[in-house]
Amino acid sequence: MGPRSNSSSLEACLRDVVGADQVLTRLEELFVYEADGLTHHSARPRAVVLPSTTEEVVRVVKACRKHEVPFVPRGAGTGLSGGALALADGVIIECARMNRILRVEPGDRFAVVQPGVVNADLSKAVLQHGLFYAPDPSSQQACTLGGNVAENSGGPHTLKYGTTTNHVLALELVLPDGNVVRLGSPTGWPAGYDLVGAVVGSEGTLGIVTEVTVRLAPIPERTETLLGIFPDVVSACRAVGAIIRSGLVPAAMEIVDRRTIEAVEASVYAAGLPTDAGAVLIMELDGPDVAVGVQAERTQALALAEGANEVQVARDEEERQRFWRARKGAFGAMGRLAPDLYVNDAVVPRRKLPEILEAVCAIGDRHGLRLSNVFHAGDGNLHPNISFDRRDADELARVQKAGAEILRLCVEAGGVISGEHGIGTEKRDYMGLVFSDDDLDAMKKLRAAFDPTLTCNPGKLFPTTRFCFEANPKARGYDQVPLE
Repeated sequence: MGPRSNSSSLEACLRDVVGADQVLTRLEELFVYEADGLTHHSARPRAVVLPSTTEEVVRVVKACRKHEVPFVPRGAGTGLSGGALALADGVIIECARMNRILRVEPGDRFAVVQPGVVNADLSKAVLQHGLFYAPDPSSQQACTLGGNVAENSGGPHTLKYGTTTNHVLALELVLPDGNVVRLGSPTGWPAGYDLVGAVVGSEGTLGIVTEVTVRLAPIPERTETLLGIFPDVVSACRAVGAIIRSGLVPAAMEIVDRRTIEAVEASVYAAGLPTDAGAVLIMELDGPDVAVGVQAERTQALALAEGANEVQVARDEEERQRFWRARKGAFGAMGRLAPDLYVNDAVVPRRKLPEILEAVCAIGDRHGLRLSNVFHAGDGNLHPNISFDRRDADELARVQKAGAEILRLCVEAGGVISGEHGIGTEKRDYMGLVFSDDDLDAMKKLRAAFDPTLTCNPGKLFPTTRFCFEANPKARGYDQVPLE
């Protein structure tokens, strides 16, 4: 890869493409791009460039290739697996300025957007047509659709609506050699291989997404949201299993445990939840008006039968938003507990949720960590959250060890190592838990078909010792930053 001595020449090329004020190179400017939401993995980029058109992305990519410098696409930086880190002294291509909704076709229920459009803004824009965009990550007020494509993001309503890959119809992609291709079609029926499916979830290793055609869904006639209050997490998990076994398909089923409730109720996200509850289960059903009421009654009865102390039914939209505030504000509320938060992400068979949750909590206790749980119970998608202080090297080491044990536990239970956050730098060395060498070789061949020189977002997804990320906070002076 290009040495830093080429830096000035590359910077000149980048400034010629997007203008001097859209190329960031000063240390104080680069600092905020050293990490995404996985704060204990970091790498300083060589530069950050902010293009606003596909043509500019093409020219940026070609400039990087000319100087033999790797490049990394990045959205809002809300990812949680280190997928947007610029390893190997690379350049970040920040797509925030590509934030226009280019076209909405209400009749055919699709929209064409640039990658920097914020997730929640799309649903607001198409509300007038009685439509919405279904994937709703907890960071949907900030995360961008390009980042959602890279990580195949999910969200609370994945149970019924699926993840991002179920809603992407077509893509415009700048390949790592600078050529532009269009994959898929707005009809959702592409000819030949499903290359859209290959790109979604590829974590920016196959090219830079510059345009996305997404499926829109009609707003349901009726939505019912219930809040089950349980004495413990295990009984809440059992209720989830009972509801699914009954044949009901809720839009969402989310569990918030006691430690998270306490954090939320002590924060600006307070939702009036009982702090003596062991867990709460948010259950949402949507669909035709004639069916949803009956389904909500059955759901309520099943939750009570499985041990809920109480099941509240939202009386209006304001109360529904109050229920969701506890879930959506959970990660923000945990900022009260410690300077750093590690959000693990693994999936287990739903029927094993009760035993796995107990084992996960035992791992946290054994390592002396502050571990809480808020997760997509309907999908079996766990999010054990560990609050910690990365200035404490011993605590950081225990966090990483506990995270690895949780991943192995979930795989041994028949699960996988990521539900929606991706692999990035966080889990690349654990890919061997779920894939054989032959599996990984096949994936590498697919990647090489798009990027034979491995210049697009290197060091992600695949186990490697070639690239090193920084996990020592003292190395960047973090231990000198006053947080109080």
